[in-house]
Amino acid sequence: MSHRICTGISRRRLGKLIAELADPWTAQQESRLRERRGGDRVRAPGAGPGHDLTFTDRVITTLVVLRFQLPHAALALFYNVDRATITRAVGEIRPLLAARGFAVPGKPQLRLRTLADVVAYAAAEGVELRIDGTEVQVRRPKANRPGRRAFVSGKKKQNTIKPTVISDGEGRLLWCGATRPGRMHDVTTLRTEGIEDLLRQYPNVRAKVDSGYQGLARDFPDQVTAPPKKPPKDATEAQLAEYNTARKTQSSQRICVEHAIAEPKQWRPLQRYIGRREHFEDTMLAIAGLVSDRCAER
Repeated sequence: MSHRICTGISRRRLGKLIAELADPWTAQQESRLRERRGGDRVRAPGAGPGHDLTFTDRVITTLVVLRFQLPHAALALFYNVDRATITRAVGEIRPLLAARGFAVPGKPQLRLRTLADVVAYAAAEGVELRIDGTEVQVRRPKANRPGRRAFVSGKKKQNTIKPTVISDGEGRLLWCGATRPGRMHDVTTLRTEGIEDLLRQYPNVRAKVDSGYQGLARDFPDQVTAPPKKPPKDATEAQLAEYNTARKTQSSQRICVEHAIAEPKQWRPLQRYIGRREHFEDTMLAIAGLVSDRCAER
């Protein structure tokens, strides 16, 4: 199960990941036990029943679930444990993976966790950002629930959740977040995350976006570059040729963010998510963080 075909990462990186998560997981377990006991430990460390799954197996099973979206009952059969044991293991490890953040090329000690971190990094390193939104199909909310229509995407005509992806000019994933229901427009999603305040705070940051962010490019013309507006119907041949040239040039410079979007979508949950929607953000952050580790090595 530790093979990269199952986990999505090499065994070398798997070993580093297990070592990285060991201390946070131990602290998480001690905090949970202390809360359940209502105080300090009474018995000696090591007393009581042992775990059916070791910590290493918990990390591996979580990676397999993230990679293939396998039913927990199937993994329970492989490990000869109860299904609830796998569900509990995934519930423990997935938030730890989501909290890791995103790797930065050439700086293994630095991780980006928020949009503010990304913009500050771009300002310090002179990185021109590429920004785009993507959509992941999710299960339709039950009838008569409030906010049910919020997930209906006007573009996809499906129930979706929409995260925003940011990469650098080499297509390396720097951030994936601002998760909103699919009905919300791309630029509104980014505005609610505070991108306008950050652009004012860091006036030297530059970004290239697609036509869904025309409003942001209008408000920050010196920092955000969007495709040119389509010419009117009565435009001349020269105007059309100029428009097509400018559009293709901007598109070729922005295409790297599409590659950054495609890499996490090789993992099954981000092709069509069938789990609980409240776990989608942790799932997305966990997968994107693992993908960014590989991207940072390029």
